[in-house]
Amino acid sequence: MINKEVSDAERKQQLDIENAHSFKQKDEPLVSHIYTADPSAHVFEDKIYIYPSHDIETDTQINDDGDHFAMKDYHVLSIDNDTNDVIDHGVALSVENVKWASKQMWAPDAAHKNGAYYFYFPARDLQGIFRIGVATSHSPAGPFVAEDNYIEGSFSIDPAVFEDDDGSYYLYFGGLWGGQLQNWHEGQFSQQDIYPEDEQAALPAKMAKLSDDMLSLAEEVQDIVIVDEKGHPITTADNQRRFFEASWVHKHNGKYYFSYSTGDTHNIAYGIGDNPYGPFVYQGVILNPVLGWTNHHSIVEHQGKWFLFYHDASLSSGQTHLRCVKKTQLHHDLDGQIITVTAYE
Repeated sequence: MINKEVSDAERKQQLDIENAHSFKQKDEPLVSHIYTADPSAHVFEDKIYIYPSHDIETDTQINDDGDHFAMKDYHVLSIDNDTNDVIDHGVALSVENVKWASKQMWAPDAAHKNGAYYFYFPARDLQGIFRIGVATSHSPAGPFVAEDNYIEGSFSIDPAVFEDDDGSYYLYFGGLWGGQLQNWHEGQFSQQDIYPEDEQAALPAKMAKLSDDMLSLAEEVQDIVIVDEKGHPITTADNQRRFFEASWVHKHNGKYYFSYSTGDTHNIAYGIGDNPYGPFVYQGVILNPVLGWTNHHSIVEHQGKWFLFYHDASLSSGQTHLRCVKKTQLHHDLDGQIITVTAYE
């Protein structure tokens, strides 16, 4: 029996725990000795490296702000090209080694430039506000050394870095609810949640070009607008299509694909644009909802094939804060549309 007074996160977890046995997985977890989520995959040194968050057990009450996602550190994974074995390279960065951060090391990403590797991560600062930090290493596996302060002008969660063909790098970020995107207005943080009206354009994801040193923003933060086939922005009430969190960008046949989670409707959706700034015309769903309250992904090409990395809660039989990362092949059709993936038989 589902308690109607519980949060959305609790309600979904109750359903998932009850139904977890009925989900027949198509893909096995990449690792099962730790819980992992939010996998950002890249090809570095001719192999796939995965930068996930590291889920842990917690006594924190499950709620819609995600306080039960209490992660404290990051591991880096890689996949052996010959055997497909997954290697856990151990702890790459811990919250106690980040001077400005207090807790909640959520979904990260990484980039490579001129022999150095840059690791981008969100965490709450000492005032409890989510910011995005950067750490560096000479190895894609880390360990990474964090800068003393977060990236100036950064806020919210889910950093994703896209490297364009001309060598430019762009940082995408943002997330609703616990990600605090609705608390930022005219560059200032407010404790008040403010959303556009239902018929107005939905709160957009954010982005900015990175500076040459990869440690700061080279421009003012821009909005990422997702529009329908008529060019009208997706509205707040359209929660089957509007942006919620988990930005990702990849490029295919000269087009830019902006993909993201719809949050409380649990889709991974996408739009296509002509440049890194958008606007992006909504196209459809990449990944149908998975077991668990969240849906988060990345897309990468390796050895002539495209892959979708994602997570679900199958390893913990439906516990929404104890997830596992997975990989499956992704296909674009002849028109460039992505064929929707369903994670279960």
